Amino acid sequence: MRSAAAFLALLLCLYWTRAQGESGGVTENDITQTEVQSEILDVKATSDQTNITPDIWAELEELRDMVIQHSVELRKMEKLEQENTAIQARLTASEIKNAVLEARLNTAENVVEELKRENTVLEARMNNCEKVVEELKRENSDLKTRLNTAENVVEELKRENTVLEARMSSNELQVEELKRENAEQPKVAFSVGLTDAGYVGPFNTEITLKFSKIFTNIGQAYSPTTGVFTAPVRGTYYFRFTGFETRSSNWMGIYLYHNDKRITISDDINDSHGYVSVSNGFVLQLEKGDVIYLVLPSGYLVYDSANNRTTFSGFLLFAM
Repeated sequence: MRSAAAFLALLLCLYWTRAQGESGGVTENDITQTEVQSEILDVKATSDQTNITPDIWAELEELRDMVIQHSVELRKMEKLEQENTAIQARLTASEIKNAVLEARLNTAENVVEELKRENTVLEARMNNCEKVVEELKRENSDLKTRLNTAENVVEELKRENTVLEARMSSNELQVEELKRENAEQPKVAFSVGLTDAGYVGPFNTEITLKFSKIFTNIGQAYSPTTGVFTAPVRGTYYFRFTGFETRSSNWMGIYLYHNDKRITISDDINDSHGYVSVSNGFVLQLEKGDVIYLVLPSGYLVYDSANNRTTFSGFLLFAM
């Protein structure tokens, strides 16, 4: 009976110790072999006092060993559970990290795909740019060729321009010289009409025709009072005259004189067929002071009116 009581007390002690470990009191790690042995010795002492048999003590020792072994295994199991919890926590963290990495990897793959597409577009644009560059190079080569040609043309034009400038300078000098000569050369020209009165002649002697209608008399070398042109300088002159007559069965004629020398006779007879006219012209070399005039022969007729049918003109070609 006492053995049963001691065994029950030992079990209660073990149960209390286990309860203390689970409730935060004394833990299983604090139960040592010495404490269990103390309890057993106390029970043994009590048993000695109550005359417990040696078989009970052997059973208690065996039970002690079993409790110790069980406590060790419990500690191992708790340690394994803690390690398992830590491993699960690490695994969960790893899974979270793995999910983050997978998300980042997916993002990176998307970025890579986008970069590939952009790279394809850039390669296409690069190819187009290279083609444009090649085209520009060809155009640049053509432009260089054209520029060289243009430069050659410009150089040729410059040379021609230099020649033209030289010729222009020479021409300008000649023009200036001609201007000076022309300025120094006298201006001589005249053109006159005979009369507005109509019929002139016939006379018994030759008369000098006095052309009274002045159209032009540059240099005043012609005198309407005498009807004589006087050369102001030595030179070559041109003279021209015309005559007209309306009366039938009469001679019409004009003589051209250089000083006292008759140059020409221009005449015609007016028969019953109508009007007659004469015309003539000469280039004469005159000395300064020589005279030119027109003469109406004796018995000849001439006619003039506002229509200016009988005229006398002359001018200086060039001085000598």
